[in-house]
Amino acid sequence: MAAVGLMAALTAAGAFIRIPLPTVPITLQLPFVCIGSAYLGGRRGAASQAIYLAVGLMGFPVFAKGGGPQYVFEPSFGYLLGFIPGAFIIGHIANASTALGRCVWAMLLGLSVVYISGITYLWIIMRFLIESPLSTAAIVQLGAAPLLKDVLLCFPAAYTVIHLQRLRAF
Repeated sequence: MAAVGLMAALTAAGAFIRIPLPTVPITLQLPFVCIGSAYLGGRRGAASQAIYLAVGLMGFPVFAKGGGPQYVFEPSFGYLLGFIPGAFIIGHIANASTALGRCVWAMLLGLSVVYISGITYLWIIMRFLIESPLSTAAIVQLGAAPLLKDVLLCFPAAYTVIHLQRLRAF
């Protein structure tokens, strides 16, 4: 239970390590989602992200641009929603593995779920709430801006998980 809360707190800390951009800030939340989920497993990893989301929606400023129920209208909220199924997938596939390839693969699949959720939500908000004149391709490009950073960080995140798994074995 403490590890689940710790991973939720680390995800919140990752929100404050950011490069602010107008629509979707670049943060270090996803590496913590990946590490926590691969280490904790699918259900507990998803639970840590559900706790993080609930705390933020209750009004605690744990998201990149604050918190509160109004945050559902932020263009980047879809990424946060994607953390829960993404974490479940990462934890389920990694399954306490000490194989680097399996952990990286799990993280890449989890990232794809987060990005699909985030870009879809971004498109909906940009089209229907903000009524942006941007094309679908421009919105996808905007939403995928931090993708390369997250893909590259899967490798050190997977290495960290493997090291933590080996320490836990002793």
